[in-house]
Amino acid sequence: MIKRLSVKNHETIAKDTFALVLKGAPPHKPGQFINITVPGEHFLRRPFSIADQEDDEILVIYKVFGSGTQALSEVKIGETLDCLTCLGNGFGMTKHKHVYLIGGGVGIPPLYYLAKALKKHAIDVTMVLGFNTEADCFLIEAFETLGTVIVATLDGSRGIQGTVLEGLKDHTVNYYYAVGPNPMLKALTSIYKDGEVSLEERMGCGFGACMGCSIKTKHEPKRVCKEGPVFKVEELVWKT
Repeated sequence: MIKRLSVKNHETIAKDTFALVLKGAPPHKPGQFINITVPGEHFLRRPFSIADQEDDEILVIYKVFGSGTQALSEVKIGETLDCLTCLGNGFGMTKHKHVYLIGGGVGIPPLYYLAKALKKHAIDVTMVLGFNTEADCFLIEAFETLGTVIVATLDGSRGIQGTVLEGLKDHTVNYYYAVGPNPMLKALTSIYKDGEVSLEERMGCGFGACMGCSIKTKHEPKRVCKEGPVFKVEELVWKT
């Protein structure tokens, strides 16, 4: 669904990290994403996860990595952005009464929207959030209103020193949801077998037409933008 969404708020919340509030959006499930046409001479839209939604306002949290996200960071309040909305399959609800939400870096934002949905279903959550440094941390206080939060930083400047795997030591993980870079997800799924992960892949169209984000699964090739980005752990085949 193509929508022109207006920028209601746009601010820096951590090192090179921005919170963008867009108004005029249809309802999204936790785990779905939007594709934004960024200003300037950028041919492909950029995919961004939904960090939260209240009524028709969605929150997008992103980090500046290249020219596209740099151009997006310069968008002003009151401008409008051309967006493809309600993309992807989203997370499923579980029958478990306690789950872990595990995120790394800019993979963390969609877990906030998911945590709110899980709490509405009376499911307790423990959140393990991994960052490079304290300067990169965001949303921690918001997550703390929803459950137990464990923070890990690679340099030890906040919380536990190390990766999210260090934060999970001495915990029994029965079911989990994870979002982050593929090396992190590969390491997690080699240890913890019951859960869902949201994959990050380069996308061309964002809605399944170009096949550019296809991955191998144990059953058949699937498109991250269409059949994903959320997959059951047992489906995945990791590149060696």
